[in-house]
Amino acid sequence: MPRPQTVRKAVLPVAGMGTRFLPATKAVPKEMLPVVDKPVVQYAVEEAVEAGIEQFIFVTGRGKHIIEDHFDHAYELEALLRERGKTETLSGLLEDLPLTGSVSFTRQQRPLGLGHAVWSARHFVGDEPFAVILPDDLMVGTPGALAQMLEAYRRVGGGVIVAAEEKPLEETKRYGVIDPGATKGNAVEVKGVVEKPDPAKAPSRLCIIGRYILQPEVFAELDRQEKGAGGEIQLTDSMARLIGRMPFHAVKTDCARFDCGDKVGFLHANIALGLMRPDIAPALKQILKTVDRGE
Repeated sequence: MPRPQTVRKAVLPVAGMGTRFLPATKAVPKEMLPVVDKPVVQYAVEEAVEAGIEQFIFVTGRGKHIIEDHFDHAYELEALLRERGKTETLSGLLEDLPLTGSVSFTRQQRPLGLGHAVWSARHFVGDEPFAVILPDDLMVGTPGALAQMLEAYRRVGGGVIVAAEEKPLEETKRYGVIDPGATKGNAVEVKGVVEKPDPAKAPSRLCIIGRYILQPEVFAELDRQEKGAGGEIQLTDSMARLIGRMPFHAVKTDCARFDCGDKVGFLHANIALGLMRPDIAPALKQILKTVDRGE
């Protein structure tokens, strides 16, 4: 079995309008909404860094410059923290910054779907495998979801890897659904993929969630610009055309997933991650008790 090529780059599609969170997202990108004290997009970058990703390609849209500013130096703020002796806060702020030259931004000028967003990054990715991380899917665990997927990627011989979760049958109409084959540890062979099927026609309850490891051959498929479910250019459709041409597996990680593109999922993430923080958990538990009693 040939050794799979190292995955060094990650594409983060962040061009969505965030209409489900209006009016909060009228001026603030939804990816910058905080879970406890960090924006959602920062958790995605930290997961990628832990997995060994070296280059980050953000696919943005209008009004998303705040994301670019977040991953840059804030000299006035840094000077103020230094002046006030807040060295621990300053160190944390600087440690979170990706290395100079490791971050690129490109625009998806029209909202034509996830496949189109990934295609927009093709010149930055070039001719090598890459990861795609959807920041709305906040994955919490050690090791992280992408690190677990890369371990499986090396074990099964490369190809395409997607993260997947079992969902109730009635929810399959919201996801790309896998027609599963043989299982190898936490990796399931993918024999087919159907985007947002009618639950009665879903091949399984195993649904793709927001983590992918893709090969550059996917860009030739995305070049077709063919519209699929919802009238959008679906990444799932292009991936499905690679089945049979290279290994294709779904990985069920042991990470907790929070759908931060949904209001309830976003609140769930804040509560769950707050309860993981020793500096916050005791007070938060007391508040939750009073809420539960209706006080």
